[in-house]
Amino acid sequence: MIRRTLVASVLALVCAGVAATSALANHSWGSYHWGRTANPFTLTLIDTTSSKWTTYVSGAASDWGSSTVLNVSRTTGTSSGRCKAVAGKIEVCNDTYGYNGWLGVATIWTSGSTHIAQATTKLNDSYFNSGSYNTPAWRALVACQEIGHDFGLDHQDENFNNGNLGTCMDYTNSPSTNQDPNQGDYDQLLCIYDPASRGKTLSTQTHSCTGTGHVDSSNSLTSAVAVAPGQGDTIITHRDGVTEITHVYWANPIH
Repeated sequence: MIRRTLVASVLALVCAGVAATSALANHSWGSYHWGRTANPFTLTLIDTTSSKWTTYVSGAASDWGSSTVLNVSRTTGTSSGRCKAVAGKIEVCNDTYGYNGWLGVATIWTSGSTHIAQATTKLNDSYFNSGSYNTPAWRALVACQEIGHDFGLDHQDENFNNGNLGTCMDYTNSPSTNQDPNQGDYDQLLCIYDPASRGKTLSTQTHSCTGTGHVDSSNSLTSAVAVAPGQGDTIITHRDGVTEITHVYWANPIH
């Protein structure tokens, strides 16, 4: 029986401080990673977003593709708010998903226990079409952060009262300095994907590299099943031999 897992991470709407602090590199999202046999490897990002998002999604793809362990090949697709996952690829979508407390959500499906088999990012136009979130800075931050989750990255900091870290993988309510990856994010990708970095001290941290740090003997990018995320904090369902686990972090909306 093949075990497939669905995991989701939500960028919720909350308040935060803005003073700058140092970059970190200890923020892998569990042990989730894309299977591959060598570095750098290439991931295809299907951009199905509307013209309002093109600049920010393409910018995020370019920024993350600056990593030494992965390349991002952005292609365009047909706009679809359903955001149906595509095996072996990342799909990015936008739609008016409702005033439900989140700006963006990243979802990964795994084959086996840790290999990411497919991923999606949803950008919630219910908030971005008007009001305080309808700004270039907010769009850049959310697109960058949710796509970052699709590679296996978690947040560098989840305390909204701390100062900005200068990375899109940081919770904030003032995104002026949190629109792009920082060195800590690139270092963490090394921790996850480069076996030569395992156990080493990298430039942005004083402790050993954290993450899976290995290259797989086989590439696992195509075994996947597309299911719709549920509601709640943690949902586990079993259907047709498939185990689906959805983890959603909700916070009180500020609108």
